[in-house]
Amino acid sequence: MENKDYYSVKEIAQALNISRIAVFNKIKAGLIKAVKIGRMYAVPASEVDNLIGKTLTPAQKKIIDQGIKKTVEEYGETLRLLGKE
Repeated sequence: MENKDYYSVKEIAQALNISRIAVFNKIKAGLIKAVKIGRMYAVPASEVDNLIGKTLTPAQKKIIDQGIKKTVEEYGETLRLLGKE
């Protein structure tokens, strides 16, 4: 996507390969942060980075950290043995 401050719903739909209606539903559900300008929505560029996986939100980082901690707790010895090979 080109470098600009805001993106339209159509551009987001194309980038995510989903329909515009799906983007509107995600905006209304709070899954995509957007600014309403008149009758249209604009999605900030920072939100686009989160959507396409360039950056992680604090909530996503927390989930990943919890998964790593659980994996190390359950499989720590096995991981150590595999690291020696």
